[in-house]
Amino acid sequence: MLALLIAGSVTGCDRQKEASEQAGAGQANISPGEAAHGRDPATFQHVVERGNAGKAGPAAAFRGPDDVPVTVASFRGKPLLVNLWATWCAPCVAEMPTLDALAAQKAGKLTVVAVAQDLQGAAVVDPWFQKAGLKALQPYLDPQNTLLDAANTALPTSILYDANGRELWRVVGAIDWQGEEAKALLAEGGV
Repeated sequence: MLALLIAGSVTGCDRQKEASEQAGAGQANISPGEAAHGRDPATFQHVVERGNAGKAGPAAAFRGPDDVPVTVASFRGKPLLVNLWATWCAPCVAEMPTLDALAAQKAGKLTVVAVAQDLQGAAVVDPWFQKAGLKALQPYLDPQNTLLDAANTALPTSILYDANGRELWRVVGAIDWQGEEAKALLAEGGV
């Protein structure tokens, strides 16, 4: 219980209350360079949780970049880092450049999947991705928030699954994926 309270206080983003409160298509676009040069990663706050270690990934389906339904099990065979985020979540957006760099650096050893929890789905996420200029990440969508509900967490949350689809740990809040702490965490999963 204490971990959930702490996690809620460091992340700064919770689920949306109504679709009308979400950024519209015109608001989804970030300013030039914002994704590439967001907040200083040293200011990111997060909590590492290990309470679900060993549990199988959820069976909840979400949509891939090709609009085909996928699950955590679809990625078995190598470690998987699932990042739950949204375009309206400032800490989520701030960590995206370091997550994109991680995806590029670890291609072939680690699959990195950024799953947007925006209720408006592709209408908001696709323009955000076009403007952000990310090179390795692709837009995965979960507008029904099935993964967020299954994880019972806040945004952003990143969950590392082993090659068999079992959770190793999760980071609740933004983290610098290029930093030493992230490197040590990933090493626990053999990445």
